[in-house]
Amino acid sequence: MVLYTAPFPNSCLSALHTVSWALLFPCYWLADRLVASFLPTTYEKRQRADDPCYLQLLCTLLFTPVYLALLVASLPFAFVGFLLWSPLQSARRPYIYSRLEDKGPAGGAALLSEWKGTGPGKSFCFATANLCLLPDSLARLNNVFNTQARAKEIGQRIRNGASRPQIKIYIDSPTNTSISAASFSSLVSPQGSDGVARAVPGSIKRTASVEYKGDSGRHPSDEAANGLASGDPAEGGSLEDACIVRIGGDEGGRPPEADDATAGGQARNGAGGAPQGQTPNHSQRDGDSGSLGSPSASRESLVKVRAAADSGGSGEPGATNSKLPYKASGVKKAAARKRRHPDEAFDHEVSAFFPANLDFLCLQEVFDKRAAAKLKDQLHGYFEYILYDVGVYGCQGCCSFKCLNSGLFFASRYPIMDVAYHCYPNGRRSDGLASKGALFLKVQVGSTPQDQRIVGYISCTHLHALPEDSAIRCEQLDLLQDWLADFRKSTSSSSTANPEELVAFDVICGDFNFDNCSSDDKLEQQHSLFTHYKDPCRLGPGEEKSWAIGTLLDTDNLYDEEVCTPDNLQKVLESEEGRREYLAFPTSKSPGAGQKGRKDLLKGNGRRIDYVLYAEEGLCPDWKAEVEEFSFITQLSGLTDHLPVAMRLMVSTGEEEA
Repeated sequence: MVLYTAPFPNSCLSALHTVSWALLFPCYWLADRLVASFLPTTYEKRQRADDPCYLQLLCTLLFTPVYLALLVASLPFAFVGFLLWSPLQSARRPYIYSRLEDKGPAGGAALLSEWKGTGPGKSFCFATANLCLLPDSLARLNNVFNTQARAKEIGQRIRNGASRPQIKIYIDSPTNTSISAASFSSLVSPQGSDGVARAVPGSIKRTASVEYKGDSGRHPSDEAANGLASGDPAEGGSLEDACIVRIGGDEGGRPPEADDATAGGQARNGAGGAPQGQTPNHSQRDGDSGSLGSPSASRESLVKVRAAADSGGSGEPGATNSKLPYKASGVKKAAARKRRHPDEAFDHEVSAFFPANLDFLCLQEVFDKRAAAKLKDQLHGYFEYILYDVGVYGCQGCCSFKCLNSGLFFASRYPIMDVAYHCYPNGRRSDGLASKGALFLKVQVGSTPQDQRIVGYISCTHLHALPEDSAIRCEQLDLLQDWLADFRKSTSSSSTANPEELVAFDVICGDFNFDNCSSDDKLEQQHSLFTHYKDPCRLGPGEEKSWAIGTLLDTDNLYDEEVCTPDNLQKVLESEEGRREYLAFPTSKSPGAGQKGRKDLLKGNGRRIDYVLYAEEGLCPDWKAEVEEFSFITQLSGLTDHLPVAMRLMVSTGEEEA
């Protein structure tokens, strides 16, 4: 299948569209700024309250007449532009495909080794997030603002969180002979008052104010939100290497020494590894200490270990981490890993960072085209393949006139083979102005020695938002299943007798706009989709697992100091009181419901409306998909009103490890 790299089939139509948008844009921008000036966010209200001179109010009063006059003057040009723009949309393609051609160190995209379908299996990581990248005036209805700056910052945070190297920390306790995998949210040695990391054996400080090596002039707190320095890849080291840290409880206050050159080589990021900008490749399931797919590995931990000051200020990559005690201490099988919930088959956690080695990213509400372009430019530092500006405009394709695209955005480290987009025809009221729909993708994740392609299917969707329209959402779920079945049938080149392709996974991601705890969402909770696809957080209709939390934040409190950083939000969401305060909960429609009714209502863990589902059927015979990790992510705190979620899926081939 030919993927569309331009929105129009020829340069003439593209030029006409550029002219029409040039005539439309001044009116659009002025109207957006004019409306936005009367919709302050809680952050701006607090700033105004702290401003004794009321400068913000003065600026609003001063610029409103100017905006209004310019808006009126731009209306004739906008009218001509609209007459030219509207018929062009019938020829517009439903998405734009972008591929980063430069995959070297300067390009920054991750290099992957091809999976041959051999060995015990391979893991793939999926994440989904609603970013609320609307025109600024509409974004303010959700208490977020400055869409263009947010898009760039979101891209930097996702890229830096996903591209950080892996550190595996094993704790030897004199009272416990088992090996515990440290939380992947954050582990770093305590800091002194000067911001320098101190090596304290047997002591761990849990923090998201991560440190990183190579730039002694940058304070660790400056990188707390981004995972790495904002906008910059890790310097002075290779992302290919993983560090193994042994923290002993019986060493008498003396850090253990590295026993061999191999452990030392793992400790030194950049000492003869892959070029800068690469990430660890997925490899064998067991035995590879640098693989996230290894059951013996710890959960993802923080990466930016700053030890240059401890090594005498040396800026050399090889010397930076040389004094840290790296040693694998009796690495054991997956059964030895300590999980937060022993009754669960996989790890799950509230994490301050996107998972390392993130493979596929599905985003919703990337409506603004300029913001989408900024987000694409940032994410290309990690993802090689991106689809953006997905959807239709005008009257073509759907029943009502569409002012906004679908808001869907997809990024992948693996090649995209086929794409299909469908617009839901039953959107109404405000949702009918956007071409919400479903994006279906087929990706190639490897090939067997017999030249059989190993593929996976990913669906990204955003369902109808109005809470009272359960029937519409159920219809859209029906359409989603039908469209996906047609897509798999039309793109499959295999037959039972001649299997040219092996299907490794089938995953659905997106914002479903209903939860599994609200009594008003019972119709959606019982939909047949959940019989064909498995939700890792769900026990059954209306029944969540105890560790699952809501993904919709209370918009009134987005800028509170308690939740304004990834670390703070992570700590808040790990407590029941914090979840009650800062997550959105179902609203009771019962008349006369007082405080007691509200208190009873808050017994759950919030509204979880962002989903990652996976199929256990329809895969290659003898292959099995199992969840390895599931995380609720706080790295985008203050930038959106949703929590991203991520799932790492292990595809087991049934072969024994050599």
